[in-house]
Amino acid sequence: MKTSIFDLENWREIGATLSRNKTRTFLTAFGIFWGTAMLAMLLGGEKGLEHKLMSNFEGFATNCAIIGSGRRTISYEGFNKGSYWSITTDDVEAIHKGIPEIEAINASFSFGGISVTDGSTATASMVQGVSPDFPKIFLPVIYDGRFINASDENASHKVCVIGKQVSEKIYGTESPVGQYLSVGGIYYRIVGVAGQTAEVQVGGAKIDEEVIIPMSTMRRNFNLGNRVGDVCILVRQGISPSSLQPRIERILGRAHHIHPDDHNAMFFFDIAEQFEMVEHLFAGVTLLAMFVGISSLIAGIIGVGNIMWVIVKERTNEIGIRRAIGARPSDIVMQILSEGVALTVVAGLSGIVFSTIVLAAAAKMIGPGFDLQLSTALGIMITFVILGTLAGLIPSLKAMKIKPIEAINDK
Repeated sequence: MKTSIFDLENWREIGATLSRNKTRTFLTAFGIFWGTAMLAMLLGGEKGLEHKLMSNFEGFATNCAIIGSGRRTISYEGFNKGSYWSITTDDVEAIHKGIPEIEAINASFSFGGISVTDGSTATASMVQGVSPDFPKIFLPVIYDGRFINASDENASHKVCVIGKQVSEKIYGTESPVGQYLSVGGIYYRIVGVAGQTAEVQVGGAKIDEEVIIPMSTMRRNFNLGNRVGDVCILVRQGISPSSLQPRIERILGRAHHIHPDDHNAMFFFDIAEQFEMVEHLFAGVTLLAMFVGISSLIAGIIGVGNIMWVIVKERTNEIGIRRAIGARPSDIVMQILSEGVALTVVAGLSGIVFSTIVLAAAAKMIGPGFDLQLSTALGIMITFVILGTLAGLIPSLKAMKIKPIEAINDK
């Protein structure tokens, strides 16, 4: 008796067997289909959501922290509780020199609603002063020209980099590099056009919507003295920014008469810590997706086992006749297993195809990343086939042990 997978008659018989009870076969197949689709959609969807969230931070160094000044919450050395203090250029230099783990440091200050015009077209924009280390932390996209450099900062050059959206509003498609732009009544030479890929906003606006000038030029032109706004530090890989917070607090505390226990007087936001939380969140989402998907998968496989038991019971007489006319036990096992595997493969592939279509639609509506990797699809199918085979193994072994004479006489 042939039971080869290449035997056409064998597959016709499998089809006829499964079609005898269409409702039962459909419900079992649907359980497998839905288990496969659920697992595939959860895994593909989880990766898509992670890609969507992490894409908001592309073009932004993750191993960094933002430092800001605030109000004293403890009275100390003549300075009352509730009094303000400001970070200065001396503080920035002291932090950079005193903490060698810091790779780059950017001091910034920004003003919103500043009039920007080339003489004929005007708009309102945010103006931000930055340090030369800014590109090491925020990784801007340079569309034209260059960014602010150390020479601009040291000499307080009246130069600016304008955001892509600002450039389009004022200059259209024309390159503005080399032209002069009035920013709050002061003219600056445009040296570059920049933007950003990240959705993160520092200073209240994206680079695309800003005019950026050297920090030293901003302090002079806007009468800031030696004050700066926020300070962003980039630390070496393997170093947690939060581990440097106590040392930074001591440096600033000594300079500004802040009580050693007044930890709320300084704003410290560890961006690296937030990224780590996101990674842990998606690790948990992945485990949840695996749990829900595998639970659905097991439910489908149990259905395969049940239908195989029923098929063996219904075909007891038939199996006895086959044994009586010479069918080997292995032929019977292969026949029963083939039916379970066929049902699993067809329903499983249908689930994979369905989930691929759903994820493709999600990618169109939400963005890239919602897809099912070939390796993931193959892994799901292989797992299903193995479990489907195991589910049909016990019923097939039972069928193999049926004695011909007992089976023929079975009522």
